Amino acid sequence: STSRQQNQPQGHYGLTSPISLAPPSDKDHIHTQKLVEAMKPFGVFEDQEELYHRTTVLGKLNNFVREWISELAESKNLPPSITEQVGGKIFTFGSYRLGVHTKGSSDIDALCVAPSHVERSDFFQSFFEKLKNQEEVKNLRAIEDAYVPVIKFEFDGIEIDLVFAKLSLPTVSDDLDLRDDSCLKSLDIRCIRSLNGSRVTDEILRLVPNLENFRLTLRAVKLWAKRRGVYSNIMGFLGGVSWAMLVARICQLYPNALASTLVNKFFLIFSKWDWPKPVLLKRLEESFLNLPVWDPRVNPSDRYHVMPIITPAYPQQNSTYNVSVSTRAVMVEEFQRGLEVTDEILKGKSDWSKLFEPLNFFQKYKHYIVLTASAFTEEHHLNWIGLVESKIRVLVGNLERNEFITIAHVQPQSFPGNEVLYKQSGFVSMWFLGLVFKKAESAVKTNVDLTHGIQSFTDTVYRQASALNILKEGMKIEATYVKRKQLHYFLPAGTLQKRKKQRVSDISQNNSGLQCKRSSLGESCSDGSKDRDSRTPSNSSSLNKISKLDISTAETERLRLISRPNSKSQVSPTEMEATVALRTSGPPTGCTIPGYNTVCQLRTCFVQEQHKLSGTLITDPRSASPKQHYSPSSR
Repeated sequence: STSRQQNQPQGHYGLTSPISLAPPSDKDHIHTQKLVEAMKPFGVFEDQEELYHRTTVLGKLNNFVREWISELAESKNLPPSITEQVGGKIFTFGSYRLGVHTKGSSDIDALCVAPSHVERSDFFQSFFEKLKNQEEVKNLRAIEDAYVPVIKFEFDGIEIDLVFAKLSLPTVSDDLDLRDDSCLKSLDIRCIRSLNGSRVTDEILRLVPNLENFRLTLRAVKLWAKRRGVYSNIMGFLGGVSWAMLVARICQLYPNALASTLVNKFFLIFSKWDWPKPVLLKRLEESFLNLPVWDPRVNPSDRYHVMPIITPAYPQQNSTYNVSVSTRAVMVEEFQRGLEVTDEILKGKSDWSKLFEPLNFFQKYKHYIVLTASAFTEEHHLNWIGLVESKIRVLVGNLERNEFITIAHVQPQSFPGNEVLYKQSGFVSMWFLGLVFKKAESAVKTNVDLTHGIQSFTDTVYRQASALNILKEGMKIEATYVKRKQLHYFLPAGTLQKRKKQRVSDISQNNSGLQCKRSSLGESCSDGSKDRDSRTPSNSSSLNKISKLDISTAETERLRLISRPNSKSQVSPTEMEATVALRTSGPPTGCTIPGYNTVCQLRTCFVQEQHKLSGTLITDPRSASPKQHYSPSSR
């Protein structure tokens, strides 16, 4: 039986009958109760007061939507008989609909379903303006370019991610059932994607054998994923719906097992899974609508997905197309650790708190890239970091393609800029990427040029910002290579110090910071929270030393170095390193890697200053072309 478990799942696309139907033992009940007790300090269980508040907010939002749709019908001169009955409805999906909402930290994923007279442009214009005028609404922003376009806001203190779909129906009744495939008829692809969130969530709930066991297991797996830094669809890890499908698959394989056993089997199965063999909850089905579905036999692009997890509702799609080779490697390593830890727990050699120990990311690697996004105003900063964050996986992919890099591991959590960055650039957020370089095969040093991958990433961000008309003066991206011992220039000592366990009091306060989601693409409503603390500078004695440097001299030298785009001479590694050190205004950036001499021209993209160099002052940075930024790799 052990051999069978380790070789499972088998069969068509990994589908198989249950592995075990054995009833739980008294020991399983005890382990499950201990699991619950270990999870309680992390605030994963919502109290009744919060549940009531969220239910009230959703009721208000539903009435608000119906009012807007009715007003829109009148403005478009629809007959009064229709205007009175147009309806409209809010559906929830994601963690809230699955019943695994956490205390005080998660937002609500919601879907606005409208009748045929409402256009998508109405949703992002008149509805957006109506929200803007509501006193209860805060932090409102629209992300129209996302894979699933979304409006994000806080309604009476509850964070809402609202997507939109219009149906080919004159009215939307209160008893509308979205599970029927016919509701997809004659819809554009963006509406189909929006509907998919609700349809997938309902199908997952239908396919699991025991909802109580599924929900408790999913709470445990999500908590583990957040603590270990592998919960973020937008960063190339897994989002909420993907984790839910993996847990649902384990529940199908062990339909009678309790949560403690299911968590252990989760790590057993997926640490040994033969990726890229897909995970499915049911067989792929045909439909009369002939919409594109995930099928590598038909679609060549589907063959390149490295960790496919396929949604169960038509049209079936891969929810993990953002996963890269690096992020999959990180997750598989965490699955293997999870298996080792849960095996120890079930043998009585450890307790469940060990499973939820946070990843010590800043001690894990020797080499890091610090990515900084900043803007002059808080509003601009919120839009800017949403775009930058949505493209970080592009940077990870670029770095992966460097022949000397084996792993590029991004920490999903963003961090506020320090006091020096705050004074220089305004509102600042930072992300950290750990790098693993291939071991040198000889004693000869090799130049490892990171410039091209970073240049391509920043160009992509600026190009998109310009296309979306959100690029403002003061928005910039900086990338800095540092060694582990230099991280203290960017982060306070408390974040960096090696800790095997974190105090419970810290856990409850920082629980929301362990999640990361701002403008999700592809899974616009995965669980997460926003980092809005970037305006709060961190204090560090090391950082104070940086402020004493002569910044003006450094900036002058930086501009001198980058103002030679027509020079065909190769910049020396020494000059490259000098540019990095000057640009970062203080932190030492020696780029010597054992066996290599890393060329690290990681530069600031000052849109206005770049154009000053050519004698043209750009007062509206939106007109700036990102392709004009300096790239030493092209010299």
